[in-house]
Amino acid sequence: MAEFTMPALGADMETGQVVQWLVKAGDRVHSGDVVAVVETHKGAIDVECFLEGVIDDLVPLGQTLPVGAVLARVRQPGDAGAPATAPPAGPVAPVSPQTADAQDARPAPEPVARRAPPPSRGADRVRVSPAARWLAAQAGLDTAALRGTGADGAVIRADVEQAMTERVSPAAARRPVGFDPAQMRQAIATAMARSKREIPHYYLDETIDVGSALSWIEAYNRERPPAERLLPAVLLLKAVAVGLRAVPQLNGFCVDGRLVASEEIHIGWAVALRGGGLIAPAIRHADRQSLPQLMTALRDLVQRARAGGLRSSELTDPTITVTSLGDRGAERVQGVIYPPQVAIVGFGRVADRPWVVDGALVVRPLVQCSLAADHRTSDGHLGGQLLAAVAQALQKPEQL
Repeated sequence: MAEFTMPALGADMETGQVVQWLVKAGDRVHSGDVVAVVETHKGAIDVECFLEGVIDDLVPLGQTLPVGAVLARVRQPGDAGAPATAPPAGPVAPVSPQTADAQDARPAPEPVARRAPPPSRGADRVRVSPAARWLAAQAGLDTAALRGTGADGAVIRADVEQAMTERVSPAAARRPVGFDPAQMRQAIATAMARSKREIPHYYLDETIDVGSALSWIEAYNRERPPAERLLPAVLLLKAVAVGLRAVPQLNGFCVDGRLVASEEIHIGWAVALRGGGLIAPAIRHADRQSLPQLMTALRDLVQRARAGGLRSSELTDPTITVTSLGDRGAERVQGVIYPPQVAIVGFGRVADRPWVVDGALVVRPLVQCSLAADHRTSDGHLGGQLLAAVAQALQKPEQL
């Protein structure tokens, strides 16, 4: 019988508390199923089970348990006294292929309270405010399925925001608790102190001319509606992913003082939470996604991170972290590596500065790109190659 244990949702997590089970004893679970909601200092996280079988012996709700503690047991095929499928309650009747397919379908988890959409009234009869239409398009919501609370039943921005909140997570409507900003701050401080104490950091910086990138994105957005436009951040994200393909030694984890390189590029994007604190969930396979796909993934990730709708795999999968301070940030940032990762890339605010182009002094939009990396697994030569690859990718944004 396999054990389903409290996952380590980052180096700064020591304990967690199951606040909701989304399955009951005797349910069949499949790899990747979300089976519980665990409360940590980062908030309520949907926790996936990567075992196949029948779940049993669920721990009671509300207990604070350390990482690695057994939360439930999963009876798998071949376990003594645990058949792979539940025995039939009575005589087995012959079934048609269609009936067999239906019987083999995995059972649904306990129903979760959520608002049922009203009957569609037809897009041509739904009144929608411009702000609501734009926000719904960004979030991928069908305004015809929303209940309007504006004048004469019009869908307004508040209706879209409510629908976005309710769809964040299957368990969102029933979560009883939220994260404690002070507790999160303490956990971040503990993890970063450990990182600085145990990891021999080295730091590199590269000044990058992003004039071509900004001109390209301006032209790209000019031809598209607001919901399909790109933010400059997505170019930075894709440029790092492309750079890691060229320098894979900075993509992975340090285990027992040695590099365990990852063949997949899952970039942890640092998100500042509105209540204070920071979280860096993964955008999976960032190098394989197109810019529009990355933009959709980035919007969705930021929305769910701030609403408490992340999955456990999104917190354990990042192979590197990227932080971008944006237009309102400082011009330069020096990151601290989040163990067991081996590097973090940071982008400051884009600022107009003097720059030499073909021997002439001109004013160009520049961004400071920084790298903090683990000297146990790489050195400045490889780090410099990564920054050079990022800079080169940003000179040809149309190829990203």
